[in-house]
Amino acid sequence: MERIDLAGLLGGIGLFLLGMTMMTDGLKMALGPALSRLLQAWTATRLRGLLFGVLATALVQSSTAITVATIGFVNAGLLSLGQSLWVIFGSNLGSTFTGWLVAMIGFKLKLEVAALPMIGIGILLRLSGAETRRGALGSAIGGLGVLFLGIDFLQQAFVAGGDAFDFEALSGYGFWSLLAFVLAGTVLTVLLQASAATLAIVLTLAEAGVLPLTEAAAMVIGANIGTTATALIATIGATPNARRAALAHVAFNILAGGTALLGLPWILDLLAVLRDALALGNQPAMTLALFHTAQNLIGILLMWPLSERLANFLRRCFLSQEEEIGRPHYIDRNVGAVPSLAVDALHREISRAGHLVLERARARCAMDEANLARVDAFPALAKAIVAFVTEVNRHPMPADTAANLALLLRVHRYYDTCHELAAEAARTHAALPALDSELAGDVRRTLDTALALLQTLDPGLPAFATPGAEALNDFESAYQCVKAALLQAGASGRLDIDRMDEAMSGLSALRRLLEQARKAAGSLAELAPQPIGTPTAATQAA
Repeated sequence: MERIDLAGLLGGIGLFLLGMTMMTDGLKMALGPALSRLLQAWTATRLRGLLFGVLATALVQSSTAITVATIGFVNAGLLSLGQSLWVIFGSNLGSTFTGWLVAMIGFKLKLEVAALPMIGIGILLRLSGAETRRGALGSAIGGLGVLFLGIDFLQQAFVAGGDAFDFEALSGYGFWSLLAFVLAGTVLTVLLQASAATLAIVLTLAEAGVLPLTEAAAMVIGANIGTTATALIATIGATPNARRAALAHVAFNILAGGTALLGLPWILDLLAVLRDALALGNQPAMTLALFHTAQNLIGILLMWPLSERLANFLRRCFLSQEEEIGRPHYIDRNVGAVPSLAVDALHREISRAGHLVLERARARCAMDEANLARVDAFPALAKAIVAFVTEVNRHPMPADTAANLALLLRVHRYYDTCHELAAEAARTHAALPALDSELAGDVRRTLDTALALLQTLDPGLPAFATPGAEALNDFESAYQCVKAALLQAGASGRLDIDRMDEAMSGLSALRRLLEQARKAAGSLAELAPQPIGTPTAATQAA
């Protein structure tokens, strides 16, 4: 038995990985800005997102790069999670381009003849403009040459020492043997951190006659599954959206791989017919490249009807603290089916929403940096409340229940306005440094009065109540005095007009915010819900 050329094997793997890295980095640098623009424009539908993922990955030669870019746009709010899923699925299909490159070129050319000129041309382009697009393109061309050179070394190593590989020990156990080869492909991909390198090795082994076609196809399945390890490692300490995208990547590859494994003999037979019909030749490498593509196409077809359910499931996974706060605590579809119960649940949920809004408004008025640094949870909760009311309105209800529902919706609108005004009210602080000490002191006292009122108006605090006329008059008097003083300072030239407008706009917004919060508190007081645990008419009837 001949010994394998270990140095050639390691060198071939190293050159292949180096070539892939150079080609990927060069293409990302050359195409990066264009890819970013296209990512936003080409993901409006699932089909366009899928096509973008395929083409972008085929161009950049890195499904990881496309996935990371996609996650970045999701985190920035430019892409929804549902849109990003199809880019990720498409990138899996686009990653099969490497297999076709190896099968169609890597085994049909004298590789060192093609590789060396490509390396030379690429390096010359790189040296002529390292930081330019021309230099990036040179890196891609040189990387492709190094990749071919690596394949050549792999071929020589396996041909010289093919007898050193004895796969008979793993064969002969039926389906368990196939699972062993899947595991071997997975482990090899995890170790090399590149499914393309595993694919090149498997295709080379199959082409050399060392690895039977069925077992080689099982290793291709394992290589696809092994790519998920990189995605999972990348999620350590990452954002919830990054973890969701990685989980989608895992789900896709496991579903596609499991289905392909269960139907492996039949799929290979069908691909043999297709290969002959397309006159692709009967080389094992060509069949495996076709199988790799078919496997990912199977995954896409299976995911087409399941993607919405997967997206909904992923949204419930890896919730951050802010996202958990922004989720409804009292309202859901089951409660919405009984309008009488829905009113009480909605009252509690809107009270929570009001607390979130007024808590943030107080943080803005007091410039509480710790609270302001937290993600604003109100928009997500507000959206859920509107969707809940829409669902409740589909059911018949008594007139008094409908009236209560309308009143609660009005309260929600008050708090929505408070949320908008809070940012404007914070402008008062920006003007404080330009005020003299006496005027700045008057403004701060007015803010303190407003803060005390906001504490009272907060439905999430024990002291919640509708303030009396005296407390409201105190703020109104302070507001009118400060307003007059600001106008006087601006007219006399003691205060810059822009700073005067800024301070007055902020105080005016704060005044309107308090008015909206007072209206909300008064309406909530009319509809105090039953204490949780109190039997309702519906439960008593049951």
